[in-house]
Amino acid sequence: MKTWKRLLLIPCLIGVLGAAYWKFAIPTHRIDIRSELVMLGDLDHDRRWTAADLAELDVMLAHPFDVPAGIAWRADMNQNGMIDQEDIRILRTLVAAAGDPYLAEKTAKAEHQSFPRPRELYRYVLVEEYRPRPLWALPYPLAADSVLDWLPNLSPPVTTSSYSDALAAAVYSEAVRFDQAWRRRQPQLLPVEREYAAKKLARARQLFQSGAHYELLLALMELVEDAETLTAQGQPDVSLKLLAFRDHLRELLGSPLYAEFKAGKQDWRAVLKRVSGDLQADLGLAYNFETLGPPRSFTHLGNYLQRAEWQYYKSTAKEDDFRLLITYAQHDPRYLRAVSRTSKQFQDPNVENHNLPMVLLLREALRIKHGNKKQAVGLLDEAIRIPYAWVKSIPREALPGALALDNFLLPGNKEDGADKSRHWNVFGGICLYKSPQEALDLALKREMQDLRDDHYSEPAMREFFRDMIANLNGMYHVMTLNPDLLARPNKSAQTQE
Repeated sequence: MKTWKRLLLIPCLIGVLGAAYWKFAIPTHRIDIRSELVMLGDLDHDRRWTAADLAELDVMLAHPFDVPAGIAWRADMNQNGMIDQEDIRILRTLVAAAGDPYLAEKTAKAEHQSFPRPRELYRYVLVEEYRPRPLWALPYPLAADSVLDWLPNLSPPVTTSSYSDALAAAVYSEAVRFDQAWRRRQPQLLPVEREYAAKKLARARQLFQSGAHYELLLALMELVEDAETLTAQGQPDVSLKLLAFRDHLRELLGSPLYAEFKAGKQDWRAVLKRVSGDLQADLGLAYNFETLGPPRSFTHLGNYLQRAEWQYYKSTAKEDDFRLLITYAQHDPRYLRAVSRTSKQFQDPNVENHNLPMVLLLREALRIKHGNKKQAVGLLDEAIRIPYAWVKSIPREALPGALALDNFLLPGNKEDGADKSRHWNVFGGICLYKSPQEALDLALKREMQDLRDDHYSEPAMREFFRDMIANLNGMYHVMTLNPDLLARPNKSAQTQE
């Protein structure tokens, strides 16, 4: 019997050693890199340059921001980060040469035109590599009657070699993108949406006239996100009422009443009485903050069940989901522009630095999670902690002096870091698990508890307002954001690469 065991053990041992050698000694099995060969200009994925690619190009020229970013990336033939006239010429030359890159190169040289070497038209890229949408750098024939009446004053960019050139190119591309979305949304806008849009359009015009290009770019991005993903139609009435209440909180924070409270001339009760009045006027809710109860009842079984559901959706976030979202946050030009708007401590009273980056993150999380909002919110809740953990692992003396611990790849300014981002996401998520009314009630009770614990001090009162503004922003956007709002019927067959 022992002999048979030995005979069986020998092949098993040989198999283990062989597998170990295969895994650890053969180089291709020691690295996990998945790449694909991409043909630039192959817009229909048939591995050829044909008239079908020109047809896809014509679709993109008519509606440049309808196509997925991965397809637009393929159309950037010269890989300069822009869709320009040279890209179109290169692709048309390839198609005219029956898809033969060597013949196309020869033809271009005979006409004294620049043309890539054939090998440059192919790219080996990581499957997981983020491919940002190129900037739009072609003339825009609809600029003459654009709602952005200053758009005709912008010229198509020709270079992004300097910071000012890159900023101007981004402003032009974003303005065209907004104009495209506005033309499709404008006929269906409700009066309240037109009112909000008019205010934002007026601000964009003022920023253009003053030459504040960075702030103009962010204002245009906010307009684009509004036009492409938000609509009041079909939404519960409470969604817009939450925004009205948020605006009243911002007004109160900068009011003479609050200034008197800050100077010690007014009691905290007067400030919260004004908040109660706004709640009644905006949402029809009666709140007495002096007698407001605790945030949660730990004897209520439903709280534990909803927390379990929340944890379940957080756990559905896979490693690949995190990689995709983090890669987006590290490389997407629009997100990096938005997240770069930070300010020193106490210089962001209205919590304006968090909203746009969080909207962009939620939109990307929804794409990754195929439109499932609970999974997207769970993914964000987990991902917000990842950069914080990275920075915590870096010695303080190794961090740049201008950065705070929480100020790394996260929305917001230095005094808040991940705090307001989590407020935004968590209370937005509660709208999904409970209701907007219950989310608002929990937010008020929670922030009031913090204010009470800090003995109604001015810094605590300021944070009461700022936390509530972040909460309300998240509640509104998580409820109403729809990344497929402008999807055309023929877009259903297209997927983001």
